[in-house]
Amino acid sequence: MRSSALRVTVIFVVLALGWPVAALAQGNGEITRMLNSGYDLLEAGKLAEAQQIFDQVLQRDPGNPLALNNLAAILCKEGKFQQALAHLHQALGKARGYLVTLNRVCTVDGVCAAYRKAEDRFGNEDLEGLIKSNIIMVGMAAAGAPR
Repeated sequence: MRSSALRVTVIFVVLALGWPVAALAQGNGEITRMLNSGYDLLEAGKLAEAQQIFDQVLQRDPGNPLALNNLAAILCKEGKFQQALAHLHQALGKARGYLVTLNRVCTVDGVCAAYRKAEDRFGNEDLEGLIKSNIIMVGMAAAGAPR
């Protein structure tokens, strides 16, 4: 009797602990799909549509560094370098340890790079260094931009 009660308890605990993890994994997959959809729109020159998707990602995952980085790329395309820098600095705070596998990169007027996240489970590139590089490039563009 004790053995079956213990088994039921263990199964319950495993299921209870596994449920949030499964829900989180599903949410992350949806966010990845949204990020990639936004990237594809950005690459196709559909900036307003891409911005809407990145804004939706940020509603679901506030401070998502990849969404903030790609919004910064859109802002660069619009010549809004100071706003782009603000987004990049905000992204930098959450970028360390945000591992991505980059399979496509689009540069926006040679100033800022947008990234498309691979849809696999693990990445090998820390987003922090990529965002730091964008901060340098956008900072240089901002310094040379007419005020």
